[in-house]
Amino acid sequence: MIDHLDGAVIPTGFDVPVEPLRRAAHFTGEPGCIAEARAFASLFLEQLRTEWCATIGERTDGAALLVVSELVTNADRHSNGPYILELEGTDEAITVAVYDSSGTLPRIYPRDPERIGCHGLEIVQVLARDIHVERVPVGKCVRAVLSFDAG
Repeated sequence: MIDHLDGAVIPTGFDVPVEPLRRAAHFTGEPGCIAEARAFASLFLEQLRTEWCATIGERTDGAALLVVSELVTNADRHSNGPYILELEGTDEAITVAVYDSSGTLPRIYPRDPERIGCHGLEIVQVLARDIHVERVPVGKCVRAVLSFDAG
């Protein structure tokens, strides 16, 4: 990392940032919000590549965007208000958290290829190394952590 002081470039000796990169976006639930959330996440992944020198393979990039889509879609369908997408990342992993106003915790249904719908959390479970759901004062938060690979 390099600091600029009165036009002079001063190397600090740090190769990577100390704090994880964090960004959050608020969505109203209007049409187009899911696409906006994916675009927001895509820019975030680019920032991780640039600022953290993260090696994010194409497969992991797609998985992260799919997790964002699934969690935001669930918040959009099951809450009665706006939702927040919070992203946190380093060179090793990304955490996708979605806060919404519904206090009803999501369920993972038994595997059933005949079932139409309700597969979102199943998909997230396959892609993420960890999923955590918690009630928060205004509803709930669903958080998924994905590790980066080079492939």
